[in-house]
Amino acid sequence: MAGATGSDTHVLLLVTGGIAAYKSCYLARLLVQAGFAVRGAMTDAAARFVSPMTFEVLTGAPVACDLWGERGTAALDHIQYARWADIAVVAPATANTMAKAAGGLADNMVATLLLAFPGPVVMAPAMNDNMWRHAATRAVCRTLQKRGVRFVGPDQGFLACGTTDEGRMAEPEDILAEVRRVAAALPPRAAGEGREAPPAGCVAGGAWTGRRVVVTAGPTVEPIDPVRYVANRSTGAMGYALAGAAARAGAEVTLISGPVALAPPRGLAAVVGVETGRQMATAVDAALTTGADWLVMCAAVADFTPAEPASGKLKKDVLGNNWALQMVRNPDILGEVVPRHRATGVKVVGFALETEDVIARALGKLRAKGLDFIVANNPTADGSGFGDVVHEVVLLGPGGELWRSGACRKDALAPALLAQLAAAAAVAGA
Repeated sequence: MAGATGSDTHVLLLVTGGIAAYKSCYLARLLVQAGFAVRGAMTDAAARFVSPMTFEVLTGAPVACDLWGERGTAALDHIQYARWADIAVVAPATANTMAKAAGGLADNMVATLLLAFPGPVVMAPAMNDNMWRHAATRAVCRTLQKRGVRFVGPDQGFLACGTTDEGRMAEPEDILAEVRRVAAALPPRAAGEGREAPPAGCVAGGAWTGRRVVVTAGPTVEPIDPVRYVANRSTGAMGYALAGAAARAGAEVTLISGPVALAPPRGLAAVVGVETGRQMATAVDAALTTGADWLVMCAAVADFTPAEPASGKLKKDVLGNNWALQMVRNPDILGEVVPRHRATGVKVVGFALETEDVIARALGKLRAKGLDFIVANNPTADGSGFGDVVHEVVLLGPGGELWRSGACRKDALAPALLAQLAAAAAVAGA
């Protein structure tokens, strides 16, 4: 499911007062790069090791530190953050914090969040080896495990006290792997299911907050007969990543998808499943009629469809040794459907998949169809491809190239592309 790659999952990173807090900075970066939406919270002791500003820069969101509504923290952040999150990760998890969690104490921001958070918790213990082996700590671990807490580590290694033993916080890569496993087990959020709004200023990409965004994704399949069809290699990965990123950024997202093997991202306003190019055109027309601020046409719609699909399975002994399949053009959604709605002010983003003369052909498509922006990509180039792989795109406007992504995972590429689109639209409208 989508959560396995983090494209629609909210992670609350809880940092407590151990020297290993410096490793949590790298963990925050890894989670963000993996496509998770991350918010941080810290104890006063943790802030003695690492500044909250470090996590704010790494996650792009305010860090909850104080229960009293001071130091940039709202008074109810311990409730809002807990409602916002899908997974809580405590790293490092000190003996003190683990004992508080087991006992239900709530005397600092992290302990209070753990008491208010109803979802899955991952803990990465970090402490002196004798503290880890103490009977009290072992009893605390058993209590937390019975409640469903998942532990990562501790590892063997050099400890701050100068010994080499068990008690070192697990490596951030191992913690990330466990978060991915937990995310993969989360149930899909139903289309239109609400989520408690995060604290003010926490929604990444404020330009998308409240915007009505229509995203198309995946291939279309054009029937030849009841068992055969014409299709393409699109997996829907890029479109689903964009839909999830837009929803996380506060947009009201309608996803129109061809047949794919992906679970819809969480938090969408609507999911419309289609199969053929004609159905895709009808669904886009209906969504734009309802009203949209942005249309992101990421789907790989078939240019042609069989002229007369057979009602029964075609037999090869009837077709003979040579078979000519008569094809006719599908509706041109960007060229024929979208222009009927341009008076509403909808911004239109096209995608151009090309294998040669990529930029020139993409610019030609942008100008011919009167698009606001177009995303050019070559899936056969190094650093790109179909499916859940790294990919590289170029964002173009009427004046030419605006941004090159570099090769990165699509769940990380999607929010970066949305940020570039918002910035380019702001400049164009200035």
